[in-house]
Amino acid sequence: MSRFRLLVSIVPHNMAELISNAAVSAGSFGGTVAMGRGISANAFIAALGIGDSMKDIVYILTEDQNHRAICKAIEDVCQKKHRGFGMMFCLDADSMTKAGNVTHSSLQGGAGMANDVERDLITVIINKGYADDAMAAARKAGAGGGTVINARGTAREDDAKFFGMHIVPEKEMLCMVVEHEKKESVLEAIRTLPCLAEPGSGIAYCSGVSEFVMLGKK
Repeated sequence: MSRFRLLVSIVPHNMAELISNAAVSAGSFGGTVAMGRGISANAFIAALGIGDSMKDIVYILTEDQNHRAICKAIEDVCQKKHRGFGMMFCLDADSMTKAGNVTHSSLQGGAGMANDVERDLITVIINKGYADDAMAAARKAGAGGGTVINARGTAREDDAKFFGMHIVPEKEMLCMVVEHEKKESVLEAIRTLPCLAEPGSGIAYCSGVSEFVMLGKK
């Protein structure tokens, strides 16, 4: 296993401080917060546009020996919140750069996460305005809901220019945690979307997820 873990918590907007304070109390040195938009797992509600909600995505990088204590602190503080308050999961990180130094993990034989992964994080980076289309296709293939983060592409020398300035398209990052056995069907459903037919219009990748937990009252 890796020496480091990236803990990802997705909670309602303005609740990031609750997560970060709990993590710090358990030994974390802090984290990074991004703001996103949650898409309901219910297709009918999502189609009506009333299932969307603003989310805080909290990223906390920690050494492996500390991550369980931090996870428990986050779970405990969220027990006071309503059922389905949010979710938390872990990703392996094989190195960490801090104050100019790179610390590598001691992976044995290049092995990362165990082979018995039950869920995967599918990340789709797509042109702005198409994340809901990707989510609709993924939902039909067995995915639940997802979280959308606004982003932008980076220009290359041969990209189109307007008055000498690079045209950098706005992007959306759609993040979904799906059961491992549904990963391939979800990816195939996304791959066949018309909005992804042109080269460079999007990309999708997967990461194995460990220790997936729903936050809130049990």
